[in-house]
Amino acid sequence: QLQLVESGGGLVQPGGSLRLSCAVSRFTLDYYAIGWFRQAPGKEREGVSCISSSDGSTYYADSVKGRFTISRDNAKNTVYLQMNSLKPEDTAVYYCAADPNLDHPLAPDEYAYWGQGTQVTVSS
Repeated sequence: QLQLVESGGGLVQPGGSLRLSCAVSRFTLDYYAIGWFRQAPGKEREGVSCISSSDGSTYYADSVKGRFTISRDNAKNTVYLQMNSLKPEDTAVYYCAADPNLDHPLAPDEYAYWGQGTQVTVSS
């Protein structure tokens, strides 16, 4: 069973930064795309960013372009989401997910394996 564990969430003021980590086990990043998603109360889960397994191509939602950066460390089997210039509307539970295919990088329904999530709250 593939496992993904998120960490790094917390409370931050508007304009601040956080770095989320997604540690994966029982599989390697060489064969799975990893996506970051978020879900705010009363809203649907939405795609934030994705990094491919093959060439490390990255994808971002328009709402986070220029502020968030996804990266991976294959040696540590970990994917990161660096979040800068955070806004109150970024408040949500953030999840990482994995899938061997990458047909629709930011579509939650495309991902088979999910972590439990980490809360990010942006508030003064």
